[in-house]
Amino acid sequence: MRDKNNYRENLKTMMIMREFERVIKDLANHGFVDGAVHCYTGEEAIALGVCLNLEDSDYIFSTHRGHGHAIAKGCDLNRIFAELMGKKTGLSGGYGGSMHLFDPAKGLMGGNGIVGGGVTVSLGTAYASKYKKDGRVTVCFFSEGASNEGWCHEAMNMASLWKLPVIFACENNLFAATTPSYKTLSDPDLYKRAYGYGMAGYPADGNDLDDCIEKTAEAVERARSGEGPTFIEFKTYRVEGHCRVIRDLDIFRPKDVVARWAAHDPIKVYSERLIEKGIMTEEDILKLTEEVNSDIESAIAYGKESPLPDTEGFLNKIRERYEI
Repeated sequence: MRDKNNYRENLKTMMIMREFERVIKDLANHGFVDGAVHCYTGEEAIALGVCLNLEDSDYIFSTHRGHGHAIAKGCDLNRIFAELMGKKTGLSGGYGGSMHLFDPAKGLMGGNGIVGGGVTVSLGTAYASKYKKDGRVTVCFFSEGASNEGWCHEAMNMASLWKLPVIFACENNLFAATTPSYKTLSDPDLYKRAYGYGMAGYPADGNDLDDCIEKTAEAVERARSGEGPTFIEFKTYRVEGHCRVIRDLDIFRPKDVVARWAAHDPIKVYSERLIEKGIMTEEDILKLTEEVNSDIESAIAYGKESPLPDTEGFLNKIRERYEI
């Protein structure tokens, strides 16, 4: 488990997540990245706050908006860039792309292009951990939009019934694709749904890293000690549109709401807290920004210089397997 109190590293990781999303859009616009790209901008504290409580051997299941999850779980930045560029050195050999980052060595069990698709699958590793008594914890990330899917409720019921070591990490960013949550949720406090399944459930400030760390630590302890699942609702805000090809939010979002959430930006909140406590100075943060930019530039160069996959060899394997 990483040091939760390595404040400088924590801030750097969130800054890397933020810069990653900024440059990946630029790379996509210039033809280096194909397909849909769903950015995690503004939600960095959730992924990091969760993953700081986990070991490499613990599992996480990501979503279509999963770049931040991969970075927070400790996946190699070079290989993440290479994957989005469709290169052989990528996490999935260049075949998965943005929505299918996969690194089992780090416990990343893959993203999912199906909304809420990872929720039921996460019960597999959770059940295996309970059966083998290996102490591993599974975390499944999903959104408030996914929380309305039927299989999400089926999974929570089963997890609670069997007391599985799984954490349902709901990233309530207030938008399901282009639909605001007030049009889809009968009760805006999603964590209350846990009570109907007899499991622990509570909210967390998804834009406050310290709160995300603290609330997840409690859930991880419950899971490891055999007390069963926990539902954590991380309340946050999706800064960007649904994906780079649908820049929808700026059309109808009230400017005062955008400004209010911008003032509670997770990196801003954490930076100001470190400065206030005397842990870091503004000059320290400027130096950290330079480090982040250097790391990102190096990873981009790695991705660009990496070779393309052997597509013919891949197709031959498919032909052999299915006797085509």
